[in-house]
Amino acid sequence: MTIAALLLARQFYDLRPPASLAYATLGLLFVNVSIGGTLTHFAAPPVLMVARPWGWTTGFMLSHVGWRAAVAIVVSTAVYYALFRRDFVRLALKTARVEAERPDEEAGTRVLLRVPIWIVAVHIAFMVWTVVTAHYPALFIGGFLFFLGFLRATASYQATLELRTPLLVGFFLAGLVIHGGLQGWWIAPVLASLSNSVLFVGSAFLTAFNDNALITYLATLVPHLDGAMRIAVVEGAVVGGGLTVIANAPNPAGQALLAKYFEDAVSPLRLLAGAALPTLIAALIFWL
Repeated sequence: MTIAALLLARQFYDLRPPASLAYATLGLLFVNVSIGGTLTHFAAPPVLMVARPWGWTTGFMLSHVGWRAAVAIVVSTAVYYALFRRDFVRLALKTARVEAERPDEEAGTRVLLRVPIWIVAVHIAFMVWTVVTAHYPALFIGGFLFFLGFLRATASYQATLELRTPLLVGFFLAGLVIHGGLQGWWIAPVLASLSNSVLFVGSAFLTAFNDNALITYLATLVPHLDGAMRIAVVEGAVVGGGLTVIANAPNPAGQALLAKYFEDAVSPLRLLAGAALPTLIAALIFWL
């Protein structure tokens, strides 16, 4: 979410696209990040909540859910490109005009510091370590502390470390685990009483108001859910993860990075409208 939002900010939102395209892009980003997290068993919070209790692996995710997510992402993005192709042409012309008017001296004043390959390799190693030790707090925190030291030692090659947004997301997920069980008295019986199709739709609907990680976490508390019902609740949870800012844990990070490009603030209703079409496309592909 963070990488995509930063790229969109610099390459797209800086061009000040029309509001309709801006909200459609934000909604598409939220939906694609939500369903794209099903490609592995550790990429998305709602999948992370169920992977260990249900014994799901990356191979299982790819074969049962992930390939559908990949198809949905491609189809939704292509549909939005077709719908807004005229706006993209105007933005391309605006970009060309800005580049042509930029003084030659401005390009000469930019100093780009080439990042050594070994620093990139160390970053990748820290990412792998984080994934492998995600369920072992002592190793995870130790690796994070070493990472902070590495950033400080190679500060001339590093961007400014922004901790506020990821910490807020982390506290949000921690709150789900600590307090989520308190809502199990009503959500768990509801989930257990639904058929597969109703469970899929109901999970997507509840996600918009409760966060999809909460829905899947509570599903693990329901005894005797068969394999099809487990897949239905997870698919519904990730499909509805782009409808609101609170529907998926990474969404607040994306909003925090892109909110300045929207007038006053991100409108919940316009975000819902922007995410409705890719959500419907993803739901059809996942279910049909």
